[in-house]
Amino acid sequence: MKAVKQIGNEQVAAFFASLDHPLKPVMEDIRRRILAVDNSITEQIKWKAPSFVHAGTDKITFNVHRNGKLLLIFHRGAKPKPLAKPGRLIEDPTGRLEWPADDRAVLTIGSAHELEQLGDAFEKLVRTWLAAAR
Repeated sequence: MKAVKQIGNEQVAAFFASLDHPLKPVMEDIRRRILAVDNSITEQIKWKAPSFVHAGTDKITFNVHRNGKLLLIFHRGAKPKPLAKPGRLIEDPTGRLEWPADDRAVLTIGSAHELEQLGDAFEKLVRTWLAAAR
């Protein structure tokens, strides 16, 4: 009998059910907060971790480090696309993003406290990224 393939949110639910990581509650909070930003955001597993899809393209993906930190990769999908203008895709009012490329940013979170410190700026960062990464 062939196994039924899980859809995106089922894949992510299974990922969290089996996850053993000290920041699992933080990741679950991040997941909830990202999904609440826009009801058109969906989720799936990409790069062996939860990824958030907007307008048909992965835009924000977890990178789960076993060293007690997690990364949120802000990107514009797997294939490079030309930027409309030179420079970083967005302004970072948090000052917390690292920029490996002008259209790829990384937010490192090491504790629930770090996420709390971002407050509403986290959701604003997600909204701004999604708008700019179209």
